[in-house]
Amino acid sequence: MPPEATPAAELAALRYEATAIRRLILKTLNKSQAGHPGGSLSAVEILTALYFRVMRIDPDQPNWPERDRLVLSKGHAAPVYYATLARRGYFPEAELSTHDTLNSRLQGHPDMRKTPGVDMSSGSLGQGLSVAIGIALGAKMARHNYRVFCLLGDGECQEGQVWEAAMSAPAFGLDNLTAIVDWNRLQLMAKIADVMPTLSFAGLWREMGWEVVEVDGHDLEALICAFEAPRTPGKPRVVLAHTVKGKGVSFMQDRVEWHAKPISKEELERALGELASGGAQ
Repeated sequence: MPPEATPAAELAALRYEATAIRRLILKTLNKSQAGHPGGSLSAVEILTALYFRVMRIDPDQPNWPERDRLVLSKGHAAPVYYATLARRGYFPEAELSTHDTLNSRLQGHPDMRKTPGVDMSSGSLGQGLSVAIGIALGAKMARHNYRVFCLLGDGECQEGQVWEAAMSAPAFGLDNLTAIVDWNRLQLMAKIADVMPTLSFAGLWREMGWEVVEVDGHDLEALICAFEAPRTPGKPRVVLAHTVKGKGVSFMQDRVEWHAKPISKEELERALGELASGGAQ
């Protein structure tokens, strides 16, 4: 049976959170003059849906053993992770101003030893899915029923370790694992298709034994349906989320140069103005 539709009032509240998270990302990156705006803005709705609706968590008990876990494999998108955790109550929003500074808990890549709510330190691309599989397999072996989510970048999926991991998850019957690919089609220096094209991205996952769901990665209701749909016994699920890099800011959208670039004061004011008026389409 498909999940029930998300009530309109809840969707409106989630959209409000998504805009608030975008604002925090931009302010954080302007303050630190470092970080990755493009891939952070593309993943806003994915993390909003997970942390404000789907995942079973308790910000007052960040190490609660039965919580659902998230592995941010695309660790350079830490700004969206931190902004989401702050909005969800894991630490004060004011702490975001320390991003990527000495002695801060909020380093350029997430550190599970320091930051409340971070389930796995990450940063080196291509490794997160392997870790998520280990956590999901551990849950099965220990008879815990929590779920494990793993957010990957599409450029990251050029790493060979991703596919070694992808082959193993169906073999272990990990139906408690959901991988999500932020499919914004751009990477550090160019379009994905110009660097290392794949003939059938969805087909590769499907042929390895994954349940494949494709959605608009900025459609909160579609994401929630993809995450909350009844699981197929023994099959891991991958949600291929079609997104736009730099989503919400006109001069950043679908622009490769905003993969990693400081935001000036003037650019910040322009971006916040666009978000206040409803955001770029």
